[in-house]
This record gives sequence, structure tokens and C-alpha cells, in this order.
Amino acid sequence: MDGASDDRLPPEAELAIAWCAPKVRAALSTVLRLDRRLARIVARTTEPMLGQMRLAWWREALGKPVAERPRGDAVLDAIGRDWAGREAALVALVDGWEVLVTAIALGPAEIASFAAGRSVFFAALGEDCGRAEKIRLRLAGERWALADAAASVSDPAERAALVAAGLAREARGGRVPWGLRGLAVLEALGMRALRRGGQPLMAGRGAGLAALRGAIFLR
Repeated sequence: MDGASDDRLPPEAELAIAWCAPKVRAALSTVLRLDRRLARIVARTTEPMLGQMRLAWWREALGKPVAERPRGDAVLDAIGRDWAGREAALVALVDGWEVLVTAIALGPAEIASFAAGRSVFFAALGEDCGRAEKIRLRLAGERWALADAAASVSDPAERAALVAAGLAREARGGRVPWGLRGLAVLEALGMRALRRGGQPLMAGRGAGLAALRGAIFLR
């Protein structure tokens, strides 16, 4: 466990949850709270081995049957309720964040691994979707993951690399399903942030309009 005292979600996450169909809101809220936990572990890590140990705790917990997991952690308990049987996507999320702990520098390979791991849960939320839609969801997830990371890093060169990688990801696959249009909101805000050089996703007066367009004009 790490940072259990603050599981509040950022405004863009709350918007995304609100725009999704009711049946997926709990699962999306839970995975975004886990993502926040993992992000804090990475941000607070000064010694890679210690960061890996904290991430390993989550990987180990997710690998156990629900009944055998530690009790009392709000996020882990919610995972048992909302993600039972789909934990592989959450392990991929942990693996994606671990890239930032172990990487000496953020090169193209490291950025690609991070984006791929962190975006798996987008497609997992569309478990009933076809292959083309899942490909589209993974793209949306990668764009959001890179934009959010770019807004969080302090090194200008790393931010530039994350921005370039996000902008280079071209649309492919089907359409974002209507019931998951909250994920399109995250993507739209992410692309806006990338085009603004890696600013926070909700920065500026146009963020609300970008979110609305993302939710309505699915592509």
C-alpha cells in the first residue's frame, strides 16, 4: 500500500466517469484510483529498488485470489469487487509504471512500454467490444497516458519526448463505444494538452469544451 490517505481523483477523471455508462463507472473509478496510487509511488521514489518493492506489493496482491488478499485498503478492496477476473490489465498498469522507476532515460522504447502498459485497462473496460474497437480504445489510452505523464514530469527533455510520442500516435481501429465515451473525454483532453506542449489536462478555459466534444463526436 502507498498513499492510501489521498485517493481523490483529478477533475478530468471525474468527468470521464460521469460520461461513461453507469455499469462501468465503478470499475473506471477504481482503476483510476489505482493509477493515482502507482503514480505517487513513482513520483516519490528516489531509490529504484525501493520503488520496485512498492510496485511489487501491488503485483503480488493482484496475483492472489480475492479471498487471499490483504483487507482494509480501499483501492484493493474495490479491485476485488470491480475487477475480479480482469486483474491482468491492472498488472499491466503496474508494469507500465515500473518502466519509469527503472529507466535510466526515457527513450522511445521506454516511452512505448510505459504507454502500452498503462493503456491496457482502456481496452479491458471494453471487454465486450470487437477487435477494432479494442484497438481504438488502446490508442485512446496511450494518448491519455502520455499526455498525463508529460504534464507531470519536471525535465523539459522528457516532457518533449512524451509529447512527441503522444502526437505521433495516429488514429486506428474502430470507434470509441458510446458507453465508454468517458474514455474519449480523457483522450480529447490529452490530445489538447499535448498540442499545448504538455500542459495539465484541464488547464485553460477551453478544457470543458474539449471534453464535451470528445464525448459527443466519437471517432
